[in-house]
Amino acid sequence: MRHVELKVTTRSQGDHTIMSVLGEIDLYTAPTLQSRLMSALAPGQVKLIVDMSGVDFCDSTGINILLAAHRQAIERGGELQLASPGSATRKVLQVTGLESVFTVVEEPAPLPGT
Repeated sequence: MRHVELKVTTRSQGDHTIMSVLGEIDLYTAPTLQSRLMSALAPGQVKLIVDMSGVDFCDSTGINILLAAHRQAIERGGELQLASPGSATRKVLQVTGLESVFTVVEEPAPLPGT
């Protein structure tokens, strides 16, 4: 079995939390992402931008975790945006129809005043 590392870092910018994800999101690394997303979506922290620019691969497990986190953010009156997903991730979002569910932005940093 191969070992793939997923690196997840977070930082605050204004009232947003920006989570940068680096590596591959698959069955083996998804629990790490899920844990970090749930922590970031703690009460009062529901404006989350997930910077996907460093993601090389994202399978259905990863998409399902992102979708669950998106639902949780909405339920708490917040939002979850995906920033800079690579072409492979964009393709998965398009094929699954989730491109219309997620807000996809080109830059991970929110605009001033948002």
